[in-house]
Amino acid sequence: MTTELRRLRNYIDGEFRDAADGRTTEVVNPATGEPYATAPLSGAADVDAAMAAAAAAFPVWRDLVPGERQKALLKIADAFEARAEELIATESENTGKPLGLTRDEEIPPMIDQIRFFAGAARMLEGRSAGEYMEGLTSIIRREPVGVCAQVAPWNYPMMMAVWKFAPALAAGNTVVIKPSDTTPASTVLIAEIIGGVLAELGHPQGVFNVICGDRETGRLMVEHPVPAMASITGSVRAGKQVAESASKDVKRVHLELGGKAPVVVFEDTDIPKAVEDISVAGFFNAGQDCTAATRVLVHEAIHDEFVSALAKAAAETKTGAPDDEDVLYGPLNNANQLAQVSGFIDRLPAHAKVEAGGHRVGDRGFFYAPTVVSGLKQDDEIIQHEVFGPVITVQSFSDEEQAVSYANGVEYALASSVWTKDHARAMRMSKALDFGCVWINTHIPLVAEMPHGGFKKSGYGKDLSAYGFEDYTRIKHVMTSLG
Repeated sequence: MTTELRRLRNYIDGEFRDAADGRTTEVVNPATGEPYATAPLSGAADVDAAMAAAAAAFPVWRDLVPGERQKALLKIADAFEARAEELIATESENTGKPLGLTRDEEIPPMIDQIRFFAGAARMLEGRSAGEYMEGLTSIIRREPVGVCAQVAPWNYPMMMAVWKFAPALAAGNTVVIKPSDTTPASTVLIAEIIGGVLAELGHPQGVFNVICGDRETGRLMVEHPVPAMASITGSVRAGKQVAESASKDVKRVHLELGGKAPVVVFEDTDIPKAVEDISVAGFFNAGQDCTAATRVLVHEAIHDEFVSALAKAAAETKTGAPDDEDVLYGPLNNANQLAQVSGFIDRLPAHAKVEAGGHRVGDRGFFYAPTVVSGLKQDDEIIQHEVFGPVITVQSFSDEEQAVSYANGVEYALASSVWTKDHARAMRMSKALDFGCVWINTHIPLVAEMPHGGFKKSGYGKDLSAYGFEDYTRIKHVMTSLG
């Protein structure tokens, strides 16, 4: 008996549409490894239609007083709250994530983030007006940039859609967003929710559009002449391609591209608490988080004790189906990702030691065991490159200088953490660590009010916070003669 696949569709100018040429791709549930839906494989005609809708809606949305945009975003947040169970079920099928964790760890911050940017909509400001040349007054206008082409990743498809559309809409921009080809379902549902709010308030439907498709679809969006800005969360490879494509007409680019977060544990740390917190921060979401605590650096005085405790914590951590009890994380997102994670372990050098895990779990879906690897050197592949899986590596260091050298000795610079009871040391490390975020005696909490974004090959631009909001605006100087 063949189960009929659900049919996902693009959302353009308030209408759900198939791809103009009828092409589709299959969408697989990572927990089962089986297809459950089809989604459009959008081409140039679909991108043209979405960009035209966003461009037509932009002048109307831009010219609303900020309070009206705030009202719309607050209603969107309320609608997310009212339809939370639909979002949870859809995202779980989309990604294989545990239902309970999606309910507790994703829905509340998403709603809070939308409400934060609703408030930010009324806080656009520049420097105060003043006379900087005799007889002339200068003022600053902060304006939306225009249509934004946005590409979201597959690790947090629902939440990353919020991180992209909420500041863009709050600032007065219109949006065309493309979810990953492996996780389009929750973004299509978000389009239905937002479209309903826009219709209720009488705003143009072209304010928010969703295009499903693959890497080529994303390239067509970024290279399209309409968008003034391209924003992507994804791999370094994808970010480089977006930056190159956007350079052809000098588009503004916003890139969040991944990380290799060092977790620096000094000898005075509370080992049981650190192990508990780091194991959760490393294995959460199957390690598919660019801030995940997956590169641990431990002082040599406590290395063996720490590794033993971390391996025990890994062995006690559970992965399983979305409705399983006491599960910290679900499957890897897709077969390619399972192969990538397995490949890192298969290629480990002889001096490395697998302390826990190191293998696939079951033969259905894309589950991988919580894994700890010790005995590693700074130039090992698994230290230098992002695994993006439930794998925590451990290195040993002898002093603060070496800890900083190891921590900064990668091409990524998104997030980091320091574990010590010595306040002065924590402050020195927070200055020395070349990362966009430094947590002290914790790892992975995010709040809407604080910026998220990195340096080096982790990209540029900020998500969340007033800084993220400002990334979706442009500055205009207006000078008037007093004569």
